[in-house]
Amino acid sequence: MSSKVIDEQPIIAREGWPFLAISVLVSSLASIYAPVWVALVFWVLSVFVLQFFRDPVRSIPQGEGLIVAPADGRVIWTGITHDPFLDRNAIKVSIFMNVFNVHSNRSPVDGVVANIWYRAGSFLNADLDKASEQNERNALHLQTASGEDITCVQVAGLIARRILCYVQKRDSVESGQRFGFIRFGSRVDVYLPTTAKIEVELGNKTVGGESIIAQLAS
Repeated sequence: MSSKVIDEQPIIAREGWPFLAISVLVSSLASIYAPVWVALVFWVLSVFVLQFFRDPVRSIPQGEGLIVAPADGRVIWTGITHDPFLDRNAIKVSIFMNVFNVHSNRSPVDGVVANIWYRAGSFLNADLDKASEQNERNALHLQTASGEDITCVQVAGLIARRILCYVQKRDSVESGQRFGFIRFGSRVDVYLPTTAKIEVELGNKTVGGESIIAQLAS
């Protein structure tokens, strides 16, 4: 199986630069004007901001019908359920991102953005099943060249307060391409055709853009 590298992002996500600049400025001022222990606390926070907004280059596996993970994290749900966006039965794979995971979101497939739905909602713990239905979320309907429909949903979490999505309706996306970001803990749900073969289990760790979570039927 071959792979390709998508290198469209710096090693620190652009969303993080304002936060990193402010944290480093405050830490520097604390180092000058505050006690050592206070400055140390601020520098630790700066390191946390740095690691949260890291955005490493990924090597994307290539192969017909492969579905790659849309996010780093842990698989917390797999199974047959109802896709509320396309009103169909589907296989859902849910990936939970904690505050220590990379929070860039990547397209699970090559395709075209057929539709986008944003729905306001609550900010429950994203690890809970009901977060998929009650939390703030942004869904992409992706259509592959072979006509398969994939729904990829960014779901806000307990701490997350901003979902960022950078693609628009009718945009073309590549598998593993970065399309959005969720700040401070969240999840991504992927709804697949019921004929897809799931390649992950509950508790598995995923790497966004690199881990294969499923394969479409040929």
